Amino acid sequence: MTARNILFIMCDQLRWDYLDCTGHPSIRTPNIDALAARGLRFDRAYVQSPICGPSRMSFYTGRYVRSHGSTWNMVPLKLGERSLGEYLRPLGLRTVLCGKTHMTADTEGMERLGVSKSSEIGALVAECGFEVWDRLDGVHPTGGKQPSHYNDYLAAQGYDGENPWQDWANSAEDADGTILSGWLMQNARRPARVRAEESETHYTTARAIEFLDQAGDDPWCLHLSYIKPHWPYIAPAPYHEIYGEADVPPAIRAESERADPHPLLAAYQAHRTSKCMSRDEVRRAVIPAYMGLITQIDDQIGVLMRHLEEAGRLDDTLIVFTSDHGDYLGDHWLGEKELFHEQSVRIPLIVVDPDPRAEATRGQINSDLIEAIDLVPTFIEAAGGAVPDHILEGHSLLPLIHGAGNWPREVAVSEYDFAFREARVLLGSAVRDSRAVMLFDGRWKMVHVTGHRPMLFDLESDPQEFTDLGADPAHAATRDRLSAALLRWTERLRNRTTMSDARVEALTEIEMDEGIWIGFYDEADMARGKKAPKGRS
Repeated sequence: MTARNILFIMCDQLRWDYLDCTGHPSIRTPNIDALAARGLRFDRAYVQSPICGPSRMSFYTGRYVRSHGSTWNMVPLKLGERSLGEYLRPLGLRTVLCGKTHMTADTEGMERLGVSKSSEIGALVAECGFEVWDRLDGVHPTGGKQPSHYNDYLAAQGYDGENPWQDWANSAEDADGTILSGWLMQNARRPARVRAEESETHYTTARAIEFLDQAGDDPWCLHLSYIKPHWPYIAPAPYHEIYGEADVPPAIRAESERADPHPLLAAYQAHRTSKCMSRDEVRRAVIPAYMGLITQIDDQIGVLMRHLEEAGRLDDTLIVFTSDHGDYLGDHWLGEKELFHEQSVRIPLIVVDPDPRAEATRGQINSDLIEAIDLVPTFIEAAGGAVPDHILEGHSLLPLIHGAGNWPREVAVSEYDFAFREARVLLGSAVRDSRAVMLFDGRWKMVHVTGHRPMLFDLESDPQEFTDLGADPAHAATRDRLSAALLRWTERLRNRTTMSDARVEALTEIEMDEGIWIGFYDEADMARGKKAPKGRS
């Protein structure tokens, strides 16, 4: 049976290598592994930016960051950028959000054009094209972002306080009952005060099931977007104690990375988060909690899959499991994400297609270079639509899933705008010059940094990316080749989004047909011009 529904599952800050099916030595993720066994796992998938907001905007628009313009978490997605719902709703799919998007609406653009958030179209463009079933981007401490409805939910369950998320979901307590902040990494080994069944992960799953139960027979695309295992690194019982220090893998780092680092790497190593996460005692406290949060998600994936099976939906639902970026966890002497080592920019990606044609690859691993922008065209094709490739910059994955070869991508590209970070100040960079772009051809990874020499890594001989060859004269030809690929990439960005290539071909050299005679000397010259084939420029 071909897919009539789409379940688009995304985790936040889940590293590609923190699943059993991707090779982690001790984590237990049987339900996600079962998805990989039923579908095709893409082993080399990369995000378009290694931070939440711009990465997700590329997932939802099918366009590179350079094209959609939302370069960092607080940068609005400009009004007029099409997103997933605008492609799928005309194909008959109700396109619904349950969880996180990190969308910042272009309120200035909406006000300028008189688009009200209370209108039908305004409500959609303000939410990245999704019909909101339940949006949960996370709740911040009192005085931070305005608390969300999740706080109301916790209060209704009997959790008291002005900000129950802060006091219960993101806090632990000691033997004396003193509340301990989940923001402090030393408390990561303690259980969150909230019960697991009322934590963010369980709550989001329950809300998604509520949608599925009321959706009826109309086709849908449900974006189920978990906010974990993103920090704060604190898990509810029993997930806080499933893993221990013995499960913490050695840090992937070398002293040579601190001896003479690239200026951008040095600036990020100087960040507070990097200094903290590089400490062994911090890694021993945080990583077991991080792993527990992943296993909690895996358990909820199992709950969801059983519900779909009981409802008879597994046989007609295309399922995607992925993440918006990774987490350094102290590797390369770094914390958080944002640079372009594999721990940050590479993501897990599993696609389960019920179409019989997918039997050709079921349970297999694909090693082509895949990008986050490939999902929108995949969903459009799965829903029976025509992919508008004058707008979308990715490629449908369905041919690969159905056993075809000849994947067209030669390099994977990711971008980062570090203007908002301390690194810019440390480097003395202007806001407009604080950009970096990664190109990876499957072996060589080059990072172009405006105003500085590039970084270059050979992942064949140096898979851990310890040795930066960006200043090595012996590799000048490789850098030149990848620099040329960067130029070709910029030339191929889809900037003409209001007219298809087919329409351009139809309109080529039509002036004479409309009586516009430009560049002719006399009638004979014009007669010769009429015989010239269209399409000549």
